[in-house]
Amino acid sequence: MGVRNYLVEGVSCTGKTSVATELERRGHHVVHGDRELAYQGDPVTGEPLPGAQHEHHVWDVDRVRDIVADRAAPATFFCGGSRNIGVFVDLFDEVFVLEVDRATLTARLDERPPDEYGALPEERELVLRLHRTQEDVPAGTPVDATRTVTEVVDEILRRAGLPPA
Repeated sequence: MGVRNYLVEGVSCTGKTSVATELERRGHHVVHGDRELAYQGDPVTGEPLPGAQHEHHVWDVDRVRDIVADRAAPATFFCGGSRNIGVFVDLFDEVFVLEVDRATLTARLDERPPDEYGALPEERELVLRLHRTQEDVPAGTPVDATRTVTEVVDEILRRAGLPPA
């Protein structure tokens, strides 16, 4: 829904949801990909696969395309992760990749409430592996997400050529 469209990505616990919330607070148009676009499906065909695992966490490609095509807002920030990113990553003007070191990631996982992804031992193990391998993270502009959410959002907006307020 923006003249310019940005993706904010990174492994779990790097701050995608916090960045989305701060961008919204500042009046920007935000799509919470993990809440609004995600479902469990085949990353190639998009066919729904109820009860599937992490590798089947995909976004509705048609919805992404529809939102990108709507030019009502000057900028739209899509925040979240998807296993079918390769199908639509070219729709974004820029991809910002939130990065943290292992110690920061571990501390954030330790603080996760029991009902959030990454709290269970098998989820935590997967998050740490994905952090190490970066296998699910698209190429993009790295953003140091060990800083405060205010600083992270200021940097994203600066790199997008938008005012921080």
